[in-house]
Amino acid sequence: MSWTILLGALWVIAATVVALLPMRRQYAPGLVLLILAPVLIVAIGIEHGMLVGLLALAGFVSMFRNPLRYLWRKAFGPAERAE
Repeated sequence: MSWTILLGALWVIAATVVALLPMRRQYAPGLVLLILAPVLIVAIGIEHGMLVGLLALAGFVSMFRNPLRYLWRKAFGPAERAE
């Protein structure tokens, strides 16, 4: 098993442990995991190819969908509805 895949697995375990913490204790470790994820995903993609990198990205987006949605809305504003 390559080091990038091993680090990715450890990242997933760490993210799961952080998700089990009370909300007020999730911010600091969650932010660290959120910052480290793109670096790890790019490293996985470089070492194992684009398809595996895209699968890692899909897993990341799946686990962090709510914080990413919040950051997206904060950066670009709420989506406007067409009525």
